[in-house]
Amino acid sequence: MTTIAATPAASTTATPGKTRNRVLWTLQIVFGVFFIVVSGLPKFVGQADAVRIFHQIGWGDWFRYFTGLVEVSGGIGLMVPRLSGPAAAGLSLTMIGAAATQAFLLNAPGMAIFPLVLVGVFAWIAYERRSSFSTFTNLVK
Repeated sequence: MTTIAATPAASTTATPGKTRNRVLWTLQIVFGVFFIVVSGLPKFVGQADAVRIFHQIGWGDWFRYFTGLVEVSGGIGLMVPRLSGPAAAGLSLTMIGAAATQAFLLNAPGMAIFPLVLVGVFAWIAYERRSSFSTFTNLVK
């Protein structure tokens, strides 16, 4: 009697590390484009809602431009491998400020939910991209 040993089929699925890396890069690109196009640029071009909100906060146009610069820089940083970890950490802190502003200065605590979700996403990205922090510190030196 002849026995035929079954050989395992070639795996078509990616390893968990590759899958996680793909998910991270997808999130980084989507949120990077979001922060550049949807969040940061309207603050530079003077979109009516952005102007109204920053005047309601009471910090004026300089803070609107500063916030736009931080968001555009963070969005670009998310898509640059050497800067992805520090950019995610910075955007996480920015979103904490956004949530606090929504909850306490604009009296809209329900609007603070989205920035708080983003804090978690960016903290996870920063953790997973923690190796880029050493690269970043070498760039700064």
